[in-house]
Amino acid sequence: MPKSASDSPSLAPGRKLDRDLKTPDSHIELAFDDNRAASSLVGQYGQNLALIERRLNVVADQRGNHVTIAGSRDGCEAARRVLEELYDQVLRGHELTQGDVDGAIRAVIAQGSLFDFDPKAARSAFEEINLRKRPVRARTAAQDAYIRALKRHSLVFGTGPAGTGKTWLAVAHAAQLFERKEVDKIILSRPAVEAGERLGFLPGDMREKVDPYLRPIYDALYDLMDARVVERALQTGEIEIAPLAFMRGRTLTNAVIILDEAQNTTSMQMKMFLTRLGENSRMIVTGDPSQVDLPNGQPSGLAEATRLLDGVEGIAQVKFGAEDVIRHELVQRIVAAYEKAAPGPGKFPDKSAGKA
Repeated sequence: MPKSASDSPSLAPGRKLDRDLKTPDSHIELAFDDNRAASSLVGQYGQNLALIERRLNVVADQRGNHVTIAGSRDGCEAARRVLEELYDQVLRGHELTQGDVDGAIRAVIAQGSLFDFDPKAARSAFEEINLRKRPVRARTAAQDAYIRALKRHSLVFGTGPAGTGKTWLAVAHAAQLFERKEVDKIILSRPAVEAGERLGFLPGDMREKVDPYLRPIYDALYDLMDARVVERALQTGEIEIAPLAFMRGRTLTNAVIILDEAQNTTSMQMKMFLTRLGENSRMIVTGDPSQVDLPNGQPSGLAEATRLLDGVEGIAQVKFGAEDVIRHELVQRIVAAYEKAAPGPGKFPDKSAGKA
């Protein structure tokens, strides 16, 4: 663990505090024992420290394996907890990404201020999905609720804007169940609806025709599982690509079934899909109600299903917002801007709202 000390030496010349931090209330200095881990912690050209500065309104300077933080008392304490958590991840062999830094910041903010912080609860605040390749940890309160729902319910709806981790966490949960032999198959499906443009005839067999639509799920699979395992499972049918139109008449047992882009299902398609759930199976439905590509006047099956099934025992619904976007920080601002400009009540109005 890093060593910390208050009332550290002054910051390096040339660094300016934010306008709100004309006179910093507190200084904290952290000393990290492992020089290589400390270098990974601050990131290339100090990008990780820069993100912490922007998000927590502090100033952070690195000199060797020492990091000095200046700012408000709460801000400095939050930055210290973020850096200590990230340093522990680096020591465990994890290669930090900007998303990891952002996630650690969100977790610290969610855990409360300096005065109600419980160190014993901090490590277990957010849920994890443990995979052979690497662990996946929730980065926001909504993601934490989503993982908890996935572990406790047979049918889970995850709705919200792009970049909130709905599909990625669904695939991670499916991969975990598959690796533990709790299910025999992973079935991936989505409606074949283009996003406002027509691709025309697609050559190849069924998998090759559907591949362009399922690319995000493929990317998640290869990111979370060994590539050789994924390829072998695809060849043996343990991981199956099933276009939504081909699901009719099937009863899916001992499987995890993921329906992505579900906002583009019709009411009949959604009802047909949901009634495929068989014994010892889990079903995960993800979609963004603000990006419906169905023809005008066609109600979204996702909007109808979430309304009709709200409060039904055994079914969980988790809604993500702009604050849960974990891609580039600009994506969060873009989503928030569109959300603010969207007509009608609600954060993510569906153009089919009121017609389902």
